[in-house]
Amino acid sequence: METFESQTGSVIVKGAGQVGSLAVDAVNIVVISKESLDVSSGRRQYGMAVEAAVNNQRAWKKAVDYDEMDTLLNGLNYLAKIDYKVTAQPTFVAGYVTKSGLRVGAFTSQRRGVIQYFLQDYSTTSPRILITSAQLAQFQDLVAETKKTLDALQAAH
Repeated sequence: METFESQTGSVIVKGAGQVGSLAVDAVNIVVISKESLDVSSGRRQYGMAVEAAVNNQRAWKKAVDYDEMDTLLNGLNYLAKIDYKVTAQPTFVAGYVTKSGLRVGAFTSQRRGVIQYFLQDYSTTSPRILITSAQLAQFQDLVAETKKTLDALQAAH
């Protein structure tokens, strides 16, 4: 989607709509559905953006292509169900990374206690945004809702 939107020599129309947001302490995670049109060819691209803002200032924004959304949802489903049986080692980190560098993960620093979850811009040195299991489920719902919205847009064209 990023490559499609940055092409030169054509008029590109970029449509976007906020699907929802997730408040995590001082960070606001916004999920946006995206549709882009190359006016000269009539080609359309679909996807979503995930934006992290700290105190209303964008910290990072990652695009996710439509063709990645099913595997992202599968990854989120796996992470939501992960437990200590995933490895015999005392600690673990598990993560899913999109082409643009959006990383969603789970980790633990000890075999007892709560498994923690996070969102991160993996293409830079941005810190992890720690989220709860309930917030992970809310993010997963936002991604699923975005995919449903994009499916309806595609069906209409």
